[in-house]
Amino acid sequence: MAEADGEGYAKIDENEFFDAAQVPQSTFAADVDTASYSNVRRFLRDGTLPPADAVRVEELINYFSYDYPAPKPEAGAPFSVLSEVSDCPWNSEARLLHIGIQGQALAAGQLPPRNLVFLLDVSGSMESPDKLPLLRRAMKLLVSTLGHQDHVSIVVYAGASGMVLEPTTGDQQQAIMAALDRLQAGGSTNGGAGIERAYALAREHFDPQAINRVILATDGDFNVGEVSRDGLEQLITRERESGVFLSVLGLGTGNLQDETMELLADKGNGNYAYIDSIAEARKVLIEEGGATLVTIAKDVKIQVEFDPAWVESYRLIGYENRLLDAQDFDDDRKDAGEIGAGHSVTALYELIPGKQPPFDVQTGPDEGDRVPAPLGELRLRYKAPDGEQSQLLTKAIGDRGRALEDSSDDFRFAAAVAEFGLLLRKSEHAGSASWLAAIALAEGALGLDRGGHRRELIELMRVADGLD
Repeated sequence: MAEADGEGYAKIDENEFFDAAQVPQSTFAADVDTASYSNVRRFLRDGTLPPADAVRVEELINYFSYDYPAPKPEAGAPFSVLSEVSDCPWNSEARLLHIGIQGQALAAGQLPPRNLVFLLDVSGSMESPDKLPLLRRAMKLLVSTLGHQDHVSIVVYAGASGMVLEPTTGDQQQAIMAALDRLQAGGSTNGGAGIERAYALAREHFDPQAINRVILATDGDFNVGEVSRDGLEQLITRERESGVFLSVLGLGTGNLQDETMELLADKGNGNYAYIDSIAEARKVLIEEGGATLVTIAKDVKIQVEFDPAWVESYRLIGYENRLLDAQDFDDDRKDAGEIGAGHSVTALYELIPGKQPPFDVQTGPDEGDRVPAPLGELRLRYKAPDGEQSQLLTKAIGDRGRALEDSSDDFRFAAAVAEFGLLLRKSEHAGSASWLAAIALAEGALGLDRGGHRRELIELMRVADGLD
């Protein structure tokens, strides 16, 4: 584990290039966590560059929404899948492959009933204004969206775990808000006992027609009780079999145990977000509430098989802690990632072309007979949220030789975010990347920018440039 002034981050060994002739398949689990981006933002707004291991490039990229097409009902799958290939901005010898997966969104009023257990850390380490006081405001935002069909319970943990609010219908707003107002920080953290109690409560009131989820909010500083990484992993792995999924909200500075919280979310069939402001709480819990709370597919795996005739070597950007062996792709026993309603997943590969030019191939005498060069095949495996047998989607990946200036806004913006991550990590693969180039690329790819999140990234890039 990498330490940064008391904070804990999993060490990241960046992905290297693989020879496509020797290792044609690249396999990884889908990841829709966004914690790394808001945590990086917190560092930059505090006037310091983040430690390299706090920068998970795939989470920076997946923080943003992209204009991917919605799944077509006749396709029979909860996803649409697309790919786009163009120039790699920081490596003139490479092409960049952009993969986009769009989950089916919920229509207005379609959100199922919610059976939520708030598992809230009220240990002494949560006392500062950016922890428990911010958490209280964040939970009140979520509570304000609940109705009579929903149920919420509140379990807290410090030296011991305790029930603050018995299961209460969502229309009892005053009672729920009052319970949140009574929360006070103090004591050491027995997180294991709290997790066990929260899952037991969720199972007790389990509704197969509802969203059954534990929302754990903490700085991750588990220092009493079942504290080992292996112990926590086994506990969460056991509990996910009940059909109750987990969302993890990280808070605070100084002792943020990022590695622990990412582990819990991954093992709990859930997602991990870092809440650095009430605006981020609103984004995660309200604006993206369907994606955060409603799982549309579990154990989502992605595999790309490259054709060595067209691709000499490749490098997956990010996803270092989500890598799978090639044989894991077809193994339905292997745990992978979850995708929520309306979630999108984006992945980028840096490709070194093979001897064949990776552009359109003429298959007949007419211009209409031109098809993109076959770089390989994209495969996606997923299970229904309550299913045990996976389904398979496949899509050919082609390259039409498109120049960077002719690529889509989404392609160029995701590339700019990747460049941001490579520069923050001081990556050996950053090539000719620069802050000015990344800023210019992002500025030219703002698109509709709902919520202003893309413009915010440009501001953060300028801050990072001044600190670097």
